[in-house]
Amino acid sequence: MTAMGEESAVEKPHRYPVIFNPRARSQKGGRVLRFLTSHADRFELHATSYAGEARELAAKFVAAGEPVVIAAGGDGTLNEVVRGLAGSRTLLGVLPAGTMNVFAREMGIPCDSLKRAFQVIEQGFVQEVDLFEANGSPFVQMAGVGFDAMVIEETSWESKKRLGPLAYLFAAVKVLGETPPKIEVICADGRREEGVAVLAGNGSLYGGPFKFFRRANNHDSKLDVIVFKESGYRLVLDSLRGLACGGIDLTSSTSYFQTSDFTVRADREVPVEVDGEWLGRFHEVNFVESSHRLRVLAPEAAMIGGFSDTLKSLLQWPRRMVELPTASSRCDLP
Repeated sequence: MTAMGEESAVEKPHRYPVIFNPRARSQKGGRVLRFLTSHADRFELHATSYAGEARELAAKFVAAGEPVVIAAGGDGTLNEVVRGLAGSRTLLGVLPAGTMNVFAREMGIPCDSLKRAFQVIEQGFVQEVDLFEANGSPFVQMAGVGFDAMVIEETSWESKKRLGPLAYLFAAVKVLGETPPKIEVICADGRREEGVAVLAGNGSLYGGPFKFFRRANNHDSKLDVIVFKESGYRLVLDSLRGLACGGIDLTSSTSYFQTSDFTVRADREVPVEVDGEWLGRFHEVNFVESSHRLRVLAPEAAMIGGFSDTLKSLLQWPRRMVELPTASSRCDLP
């Protein structure tokens, strides 16, 4: 087992290769571009022009022996870069500039200051985190099968830029009335569960700053798996209660367990997402741990799921987006 983190004599190139998406038109996207161009003496900029190019660029830098590759963008850009770095010793640097920035928050990388995020890269502390695969596609934070992935499939890039997190809410309302698939989860140890949707967390956070997978640890070679037994109102209520209470618990309508690998089979092709990005539709999805870990430049001590960040996010959304549990609702914190 490798160390969770290490002081590393990181080879600092004169100019870091930075992969970014120039099509980001949001205010944050503009700020990131200004920051990158103002540090042209430290960054070698590589703009992407089509889906998958970030992965190709990252793989090219690995082959060229680059010690560090920086992903400047949101979770989509980050996931593509991770796919390109998977299996290598090249370090990942993160300049978060997306809507959610879930992995950056998980690692304690500042999401409100590109300057401070770059300081983390310059400090050179390395965290080695678990990397998993869904049907061969690497992911570092989480994955979903069914409802969650269907919402992402229905959420357009334009709506995310225009509405932010609300775009996912509108997409969720749209797909709530659809007939759910019948899903079976088969674990390597023989455990079997049936349900309508599955979430798998390598990290603890989901949807931004919210702690959702209560026992997740991205150094333990395990995924935290939640199987939802019921669709519609029950699924949404369980999810919102989990967000509000700092994690999902075992209930009559959910199963929560940890495993290193498992298979999901469905009665029809169902949507799958990894790290918040739509992967495709499949009858069967195989989740396994990658043979290599991902090496990330991150703070030595990360604070994740902070109350202030969560409160800020809630205040930015309309009150009706989240109905917190009543005083009589159970919220068993660890």
